[in-house]
Amino acid sequence: MRFKEDEDFVIYLGDVITANNIMIANASLYWDQATAPARNRGIPWASVFGNHDDAAFEWPLKWFSAPGIPPIHCPQNTTSYSGEEECSFKGTGRLNLMTNEIKHNGSFSSYGPRNLWPSVSNYVLQVSSPNDPQTPVAFLYFLDSGGGSYPEVISSGQVEWFRQKAEEVNPDSRVPEIIFWHIPSTAYKVVAPKFGIPKPCVGSINKETVAAQEVETGMMDLLVNRTSVKAIFVGHNHGLDWCCPYEKLWLCYARHTGYGGYGDWPRGARILEITQTPFSLQSWIRMEDGNVHSEVVLS
Repeated sequence: MRFKEDEDFVIYLGDVITANNIMIANASLYWDQATAPARNRGIPWASVFGNHDDAAFEWPLKWFSAPGIPPIHCPQNTTSYSGEEECSFKGTGRLNLMTNEIKHNGSFSSYGPRNLWPSVSNYVLQVSSPNDPQTPVAFLYFLDSGGGSYPEVISSGQVEWFRQKAEEVNPDSRVPEIIFWHIPSTAYKVVAPKFGIPKPCVGSINKETVAAQEVETGMMDLLVNRTSVKAIFVGHNHGLDWCCPYEKLWLCYARHTGYGGYGDWPRGARILEITQTPFSLQSWIRMEDGNVHSEVVLS
């Protein structure tokens, strides 16, 4: 998908692949295909994991009736797949997927701290001006909200990691902070529009109920009490693309961008624009056909 904006950075907000439909030993082949548009254009990117990225393969029921299991074609030799392994249904774990991704020069993703595993992709990136690369303009925090191989939750360990990391890099909360994870917190249920998308919310589709994390362990309490946190961005629900205010920050959905997954809503992407002086965070949705809608000032 190409956009008219001159993109500086791309964020893959989880469910990059649908592993429960992938029947090869190394799903990194498909992960590479998903990130190829950014990589081929020389645009740096970062990713977090969603609930489908390392989900177990789901055997189709039709395979257990005539005509049975279809012929399985293993992928051709690639840099990500040796061709020596036979086809497999075991799936590819988060660590293996991340190991493959960060081999690429354009990836700014990270495993995150070992003590948080099986939660992978917990890290922070600093946004700086090219004129002053040492001075932060904003901090981008990425968290793994679980699902797939383990429960859909941001753990208390991740909450403590965020607390410590924020105190380390932004002790006086002077620098604005923007948060990204895949599965919405229960706070999204609180602000979700019931019918349509009335103000102060902004968006274009509200076709689902919020499918939130299984439990809240304190992350939202921490974020709403940090004056530096401006917005949280999630994916997960393909039929939602709104932003709504919550306490002193904004809760936003991205827009279903890929060609996989459920739903037939038109594809698009959420665009973020950061201005340094004075700081501002604006967002809109650019559709695949080029149309723009849902402009909102988040800070």
